[in-house]
Amino acid sequence: MTNEPTHGNHIETKFDSNYRKVMVAARRARQIQSGASPLIRSQSNKACRLAQEEIQAGKIAYVHTGPPPEKPTNEDPGIPILAL
Repeated sequence: MTNEPTHGNHIETKFDSNYRKVMVAARRARQIQSGASPLIRSQSNKACRLAQEEIQAGKIAYVHTGPPPEKPTNEDPGIPILAL
C-alpha cells in the first residue's frame, strides 16, 4: 500500500469547507483515542483538541475523492419503476 493518490483522487492539506475540516478532525481524534501517537506536542490531553491543533499546524492531509454523486433529476429518472 502506498501513499500515492489513486486515479481521480488527490491529497489536500487546505480545507474547502468548515464541514470537511470538522469531519477530518473528528476522524483524527478517533485515531488518537484508539492509540495513535499525536503528531505535535500540546498542553492538552484531549483527542479533539490535539486533532484541531494538528490541522492548524498543517500536519494533517486528506484524500479528496471528488464531488459527491448527483441525485437524478425528474428529466433523468434513472431506473424505471413499474407499478403492478
